[in-house]
Formats: sequence, structure tokens, C-alpha cells
Amino acid sequence: MFILAIPVMLLILFAQVIATEMKTNFKDIAFTFIGIFYIVFLMMFVVLIDGMDNGKILIWYVIIASWGTDIFAFFVGSKFGKHKFSTISPKKSIEGCVTGTIGAVILMLIYTCVVNNLFNLNICYLYIVGIGVILSLIGQAGDFAASSIKRYVDIKDYSNLIPGHGGMLDRIDSLIFLAPFAYVFFLI
Repeated sequence: MFILAIPVMLLILFAQVIATEMKTNFKDIAFTFIGIFYIVFLMMFVVLIDGMDNGKILIWYVIIASWGTDIFAFFVGSKFGKHKFSTISPKKSIEGCVTGTIGAVILMLIYTCVVNNLFNLNICYLYIVGIGVILSLIGQAGDFAASSIKRYVDIKDYSNLIPGHGGMLDRIDSLIFLAPFAYVFFLI
């Protein structure tokens, strides 16, 4: 059934072009399709991870990689960041990006230690370091991707739901971007 989702979505979007006699154009439907695909398709991997063996444990790696990176990058970058990373997101610094990755990996290792002891698991710490670095970097790429979308449409945040933080998509943009990669790593 899922295989029909994309063709049905495209049918509806192109029907909109016909119904509005081309007042809705190809560019409009392309943006809408990417927005739907970006959120719905990538978010599906969070659900897939949750459904895996030990999914309730594994999903926290995704959250820690994403939010741990964001938290460490924000606090260190805002205080010590001297080298700007990109004009796409001018407040982000190289120092923040590097520290965000290191902080996320440390949090993931602490979590692994707790999980291994509490649930008598044997999750490899070296593997966690590897996927922690990769997921953190992918999450940061997702954050930049979301920022580039916001710059293109000339908005600062996706909404004002969370004062000072924007909307829910602003909080999960890196998480949904790294979730498909985390899913693949957890299958290995």
C-alpha cells in the first residue's frame, strides 16, 4: 500500500495544477512534494527504528545524536565560536559543529554504558563512536538543509510554537534527516 503513496501524492498535486488552471504551477507542486516527502518519508524511519528489536532503546540513539549535537553545538558555539561555518546558517560555527559531534558521541557512550548494564546488553562502544560521529554529522547536514529551505522562502523559523526555538520542525529537522541512516546502521 505504501508503494502507492508517492504516485497518489503526485496525482493530487498535478490535479491541483489542472483545477487552478495553472495558477498553481510546477514549482509550487515541487516545493509541496519535497515538503511532504521530506517530513513524512523521513519520519517513517523513526517508526521503523521503534519497531525493531530493542527499538525503544535504539530510538534514543537517534534522539541523543540529534539533540545532543544541537545542545553542545549551541552552548559551545555561541560562547566560543569564532569561525563561521556557512552563510546558510550564519550563527553556526565550526567550533560548535565539532563540539556538537564530540558531545553527542560522549552522551551516546554514557547511554550505551547505562543500557548495557541495565538490560544486560553487549552494545559495542567502538561501533557507537563510529555511528555517533556519522549520525551527528548527518544531523548537522539535515539542520543546514532545513536552514537552506528557510532561507529560500525567507523565514527564520517554521513557526512560533516554541518561543525562541521556532516550531516542531525546527526541533526535529536534524533528527528526521539522520533517522534513515540510523535505521541502516541498526540493521548492520
